[in-house]
Amino acid sequence: MSPHYVHGPAEIFTFFFVTLGPLKVLGPFVERTRGLDQATTRQIALRAFAIGTIAAFAGGLVGSAMLGPWDVSIAAMALTGGIIFFLVALRQLLQGYEPVAAAPPEPLPPNPTTAALRLVFPTVVTPYGIALVISLLAASGGGARTVTILGILVLVMLLNLLAMVYAKQIMAGPMVLVLQVFGAVLAVLQVALATEFILWGLSSMGVLPNWHPGEATMPRP
Repeated sequence: MSPHYVHGPAEIFTFFFVTLGPLKVLGPFVERTRGLDQATTRQIALRAFAIGTIAAFAGGLVGSAMLGPWDVSIAAMALTGGIIFFLVALRQLLQGYEPVAAAPPEPLPPNPTTAALRLVFPTVVTPYGIALVISLLAASGGGARTVTILGILVLVMLLNLLAMVYAKQIMAGPMVLVLQVFGAVLAVLQVALATEFILWGLSSMGVLPNWHPGEATMPRP
């Protein structure tokens, strides 16, 4: 009998889109590549995509394989990722109430590969995103499920690539206002999603035995 999963590909895509997706990449990428020509920007985007995808794959596969030898449960990994995600999401949500920082971003090095490395961690590949990938792969009950998870991961990374290549066009004109409104809504949802990860981890540990997951929860094996 094949294992039953609470969430399918659509939900996994949503999780990856929120934690590893392009919306968090657009602003920082435009800021850091300001003043660079389109050819150099495209080279940095391609390298950031390649390095980020390899890092997410390696981190997820190696991390899920190390959970057993390190005696780390999937619930503990979900809880850890949820706490990190919660702190980052809460900080982003509260930024609108803080004074605007006047310090300009650090310029990128001239080498496209080195510049891409500066952008990949933690802008493209986030710590909480890697924790989510590890948890999903560790909870995968078979090869087909693993291929599905990795395939969705590649799809989200491709969206990151498109966002970086066309970032300056996207962040121009009325689209900026649309992204600001959507970003405000997403910031609240990120805090709620991070809370769900924490609750799922605590429930799986038996700390919250009477808590039952809703529609936006971590997949279960």
